[in-house]
Amino acid sequence: MSERTYPDPSVNMETETYWQGCTDGKLMLKRCGDCGKTHFYPRAICPACFSDSTEWYQATGKGRIYSYSVMRRAPVPYAIAYIRLDEGVTMLSNIVEADFDALAVDQPVVVTFRNSEYGQALPVFRPLISPVGD
Repeated sequence: MSERTYPDPSVNMETETYWQGCTDGKLMLKRCGDCGKTHFYPRAICPACFSDSTEWYQATGKGRIYSYSVMRRAPVPYAIAYIRLDEGVTMLSNIVEADFDALAVDQPVVVTFRNSEYGQALPVFRPLISPVGD
C-alpha cells in the first residue's frame, strides 16, 4: 500500500526547535520552569500559569491512542488519532505501519517520523506492538 503525502507544517520562531528536533528524530516538548507542566503545541508562554520560563526537553515518544478515525474514502486511506503522550499532553497525528482494523482506544503507540512533501520530518505514530503477520 502506498503512503499518503503529508503537507508541510508552518514553521515559526516559537516552533523551529520542535521541527528541528523532528528532523533529528526527536520529539521535543516544552515544560514550564515555574509550574512544572508540559504543554503542547509549543509556545513561549505557559498556558497553565502564563510564565515565560519554559524549556525544551526530549519526550519519550510513547503514548496511547485516545481517539482515532480511519479515512477510507481518501485516495490513500489513512488514520488520524489523538495521542495521549506519557508526558500527559495530547497531540493530533497520523497512525502508520498499522492494520487500521486492529486499532483500538488505549492502544500503546510510539513516535516515528515521515517527511512532508518538501522534506520536513513530521511526527507520526505506529503501534508499539506490530500486528500479527508482519
